[in-house]
Amino acid sequence: MAESALLALAQLTTTGTLLALFTGVVVGLIVGILPGLGGTAGLALLLPLVFGMDPNAALALMIGLVAVTTTSDTFPAVLMGIPGTSGSQATVLDGFPMTKKGGGTRALSIAFVSSLVGGVFGAFVLSFAVYFAQPVILQIGFGEQFMLVILALSMVGILTGSNIWKGLAACSLGLLLGALGSAPLSGVQRATFGVEYLLDPLPLVVMGLAMFATPEIVDLLRRQSSISETGTLSATGWLQGLKDWGHNWWLALRCSMIGSIIGALPGLGGSVVDWIAYGHAVQSTKNRESYGTGDPRGIVAPESANNAKEGGALIPTLLLGIPGSGSMAILLGGLVLIGIEPGKDMIDNNMDKVYLMIWSIAAANILGAGICFFLAPQIARITTMRYVLIAPFMIGLIFFAAFQATRSWGDLIALLLLSILAIYMKRFGWSRPALLIGFVLSERVEASVYQTVTLYGITFLERPIVLVLLALTLTSIALAILFKPSAAEAVTEEGPHTHRQLGPQWLFILGVIALAVYILVDGLQFNRLTGLFPMVASISTLVFLTPVVMTMLRWRAPSGFFYDHERTAASASGRSAEFYIGMILVMLLVSGLIGFVLGIATFIAFFLYRSAGQPWWKSVLGGAGFVLFLAILSDQLTLRYPTGLLQMFVSLPWPLQ
Repeated sequence: MAESALLALAQLTTTGTLLALFTGVVVGLIVGILPGLGGTAGLALLLPLVFGMDPNAALALMIGLVAVTTTSDTFPAVLMGIPGTSGSQATVLDGFPMTKKGGGTRALSIAFVSSLVGGVFGAFVLSFAVYFAQPVILQIGFGEQFMLVILALSMVGILTGSNIWKGLAACSLGLLLGALGSAPLSGVQRATFGVEYLLDPLPLVVMGLAMFATPEIVDLLRRQSSISETGTLSATGWLQGLKDWGHNWWLALRCSMIGSIIGALPGLGGSVVDWIAYGHAVQSTKNRESYGTGDPRGIVAPESANNAKEGGALIPTLLLGIPGSGSMAILLGGLVLIGIEPGKDMIDNNMDKVYLMIWSIAAANILGAGICFFLAPQIARITTMRYVLIAPFMIGLIFFAAFQATRSWGDLIALLLLSILAIYMKRFGWSRPALLIGFVLSERVEASVYQTVTLYGITFLERPIVLVLLALTLTSIALAILFKPSAAEAVTEEGPHTHRQLGPQWLFILGVIALAVYILVDGLQFNRLTGLFPMVASISTLVFLTPVVMTMLRWRAPSGFFYDHERTAASASGRSAEFYIGMILVMLLVSGLIGFVLGIATFIAFFLYRSAGQPWWKSVLGGAGFVLFLAILSDQLTLRYPTGLLQMFVSLPWPLQ
């Protein structure tokens, strides 16, 4: 063991391997900053380069990228409220509010230290797991996976605020949206509204951007201010962030452990580990009212877990050849390309390569955090600019990211519709995290129920790991009830409850009810295997909506989601949310006519000229600059952009393609 570790360290410190590691880290940081790409896309980009490389350099290159993607995705999450990857969605809840208060550097400092410690912890866990984890992993069957999904859903109780019915209804709505498209077990088309795009499930990247990017952009545009309320960058923010982490070091270690464990479970960890860690942070705290307003603990928890999960995800990948996530599946292909076969043979004959990956994870996290610390002061200055100057570029960026999900026009339309849903959820105090957790887990819920019942029946409750997970779930629910926020903590954006203010909420509720009824009726025509899950999700949504409707029938607005109370004071000095929704709709219509690249350039130029009051030449220059940015990305990453009717008749030159 010691001999293999020393040999791997010697291999890592050669010039070629170090250069490959640095290249992987730089590419990983860039991919993480750009919303919608993430580690899976980055590894897919590097895979052609791996073939024929020295195995040591290839491993360092791939691990360097995977290790730091969830470090740099903090930049858009904290500074702009846009999750760079699915692993930074929970970070938005407290990181972005802290930035709006002028604590951007403080939030980044907390995040980078947490990511560094979490990543190194994941490497530490992996170094021991290669010897001891294989028997445990072999005990994880469908019953254990089912209980893990139930444990994750129990976290919804922590994310519902003072009105548990609205939180549970939001979670059920997430399950409902996850039921759209073909059934995962039978492949039967259901609830597609006759739209070809819905034959496949809604992409997670589209859902994440809609829930946590567009509503924040619209909110800041309504405020007509900069992101940071102070307009200055605190020179002491870095030191304060280190102190914040020091005060919460035990939480960081606990969440790093959670990240490592959940990351090691195939098919579950990548999308929900940050939410599970965030839920744990809230569970273990009595003064919960500060979460969602810029609480350091709300940054420490998810950032520690999402970096530690990479070390955990490598455990089943290396020991069993079972990828724990999409990026691990690509990595598995890379290992095969360089002649390394994961599994028992790798542990017996290539232990030095295993330790090379362990050393690479630790070194990449240290290097990635160092680069981010160096670049952050310059990048963070964007928060002091008037947001109206940044917003059109951010809108273009999130629609660019959404299109990369399936490279279909449906991605853009789905992003717009889901963004409208999220904007009104935020306005009326509905839990967007609860909806996202329900959506992420919907496929796992549907599959695991059938698999568990078919294989085990009720006897799955006799399995030891299932009993442990059941105990954790019951503890989670008990803590949720024990530390439930009082009604005094509930805040709604609507202010005094008048008939006029209840009108929009009624439209929102009736729209959700109509969707639930449609999916319920649609599910009735299928057999039990196909129709049971959408029917249960629909009925659950309707049941949880009933207390909310009863409250509104008494001309009272139901209490809201307590994490949103810091964000609900949107100033009336700006235009309405509907105005900006209309502008985005017009942008898509124009893009449908002349193509996305020209459409977004026209939108940016018009927005800067009319809304930001910039001279026409600066506005045109801004649009042209974004076109050049898209063209470079297209050329280097082989990306495609939506075409319009114009491209059917005219072949446009680079960079307008």
